[in-house]
Amino acid sequence: MAYVIAEPCIGTKDTACVDVCPVDCIHPRKDEPEHEKVTQLYINPTECIDCGACVPVCPVTAIFALEDLPEKWHSFTPVNADFYTAK
Repeated sequence: MAYVIAEPCIGTKDTACVDVCPVDCIHPRKDEPEHEKVTQLYINPTECIDCGACVPVCPVTAIFALEDLPEKWHSFTPVNADFYTAK
Protein backbone atom coordinates (compact mmCIF):
# COMPACT_ATOMS: atom_id res chain seq x y z
CA MET A 1 0.00 0.00 0.00
CA ALA A 2 1.47 3.32 -1.03
CA TYR A 3 -0.82 5.82 0.71
CA VAL A 4 -3.33 5.62 3.55
CA ILE A 5 -6.20 7.92 4.48
CA ALA A 6 -6.38 8.32 8.25
CA GLU A 7 -8.62 9.73 10.98
CA PRO A 8 -8.69 13.41 9.93
CA CYS A 9 -10.85 12.41 6.95
CA ILE A 10 -13.60 11.04 9.17
CA GLY A 11 -16.63 13.26 8.82
CA THR A 12 -14.91 15.48 6.25
CA LYS A 13 -14.78 13.39 3.07
CA ASP A 14 -13.48 16.28 0.99
CA THR A 15 -13.10 14.86 -2.51
CA ALA A 16 -10.27 17.06 -3.76
CA CYS A 17 -8.06 13.97 -3.55
CA VAL A 18 -10.49 12.02 -5.72
CA ASP A 19 -10.38 14.73 -8.37
CA VAL A 20 -6.58 14.72 -8.69
CA CYS A 21 -5.97 10.98 -8.55
CA PRO A 22 -4.70 9.92 -11.99
CA VAL A 23 -5.74 6.28 -11.55
CA ASP A 24 -9.09 6.75 -9.80
CA CYS A 25 -8.10 4.72 -6.73
CA ILE A 26 -9.80 6.85 -4.05
CA HIS A 27 -13.39 6.04 -3.24
CA PRO A 28 -16.21 6.48 -2.73
CA ARG A 29 -16.69 9.42 -5.08
CA LYS A 30 -19.61 11.77 -4.44
CA ASP A 31 -21.58 10.09 -7.22
CA GLU A 32 -21.21 6.60 -5.71
CA PRO A 33 -23.94 5.30 -3.39
CA GLU A 34 -21.45 4.45 -0.63
CA HIS A 35 -20.39 8.09 -0.27
CA GLU A 36 -23.21 8.97 2.10
CA LYS A 37 -22.91 5.70 4.03
CA VAL A 38 -19.21 5.74 4.95
CA THR A 39 -17.43 8.07 7.33
CA GLN A 40 -14.28 8.62 5.27
CA LEU A 41 -12.64 8.08 1.88
CA TYR A 42 -10.35 5.12 1.14
CA ILE A 43 -7.35 4.47 -1.10
CA ASN A 44 -7.31 1.19 -2.99
CA PRO A 45 -3.94 -0.36 -2.06
CA THR A 46 -3.63 -2.40 -5.25
CA GLU A 47 -4.47 0.46 -7.63
CA CYS A 48 -2.50 3.30 -6.00
CA ILE A 49 0.59 4.12 -8.06
CA ASP A 50 2.38 6.01 -5.26
CA CYS A 51 2.29 9.33 -7.12
CA GLY A 52 1.39 11.44 -4.08
CA ALA A 53 -0.90 13.81 -6.00
CA CYS A 54 -3.57 13.42 -3.33
CA VAL A 55 -1.44 14.51 -0.38
CA PRO A 56 -1.10 18.28 -0.99
CA VAL A 57 -4.77 18.77 -1.88
CA CYS A 58 -6.18 17.18 1.28
CA PRO A 59 -7.51 20.08 3.38
CA VAL A 60 -7.29 18.13 6.64
CA THR A 61 -3.90 16.43 6.14
CA ALA A 62 -5.40 12.95 6.30
CA ILE A 63 -3.32 11.23 3.60
CA PHE A 64 0.06 9.75 4.41
CA ALA A 65 2.64 7.61 2.67
CA LEU A 66 2.63 4.29 4.48
CA GLU A 67 6.10 4.87 5.90
CA ASP A 68 5.07 8.33 7.18
CA LEU A 69 1.78 7.27 8.76
CA PRO A 70 1.75 8.37 12.41
CA GLU A 71 1.79 5.40 14.77
CA LYS A 72 -1.51 6.46 16.35
CA TRP A 73 -3.19 5.89 12.96
CA HIS A 74 -1.57 2.57 11.95
CA SER A 75 -4.98 0.93 12.33
CA PHE A 76 -6.13 2.82 9.23
CA THR A 77 -3.90 0.72 6.95
CA PRO A 78 -6.18 -2.33 7.16
CA VAL A 79 -9.26 -0.06 7.26
CA ASN A 80 -8.37 1.28 3.79
CA ALA A 81 -7.62 -2.19 2.41
CA ASP A 82 -10.72 -3.75 3.98
CA PHE A 83 -13.01 -1.26 2.26
CA TYR A 84 -12.01 -2.84 -1.07
CA THR A 85 -11.95 -6.47 0.03
CA ALA A 86 -15.40 -6.21 1.60
CA LYS A 87 -16.98 -5.36 -1.77
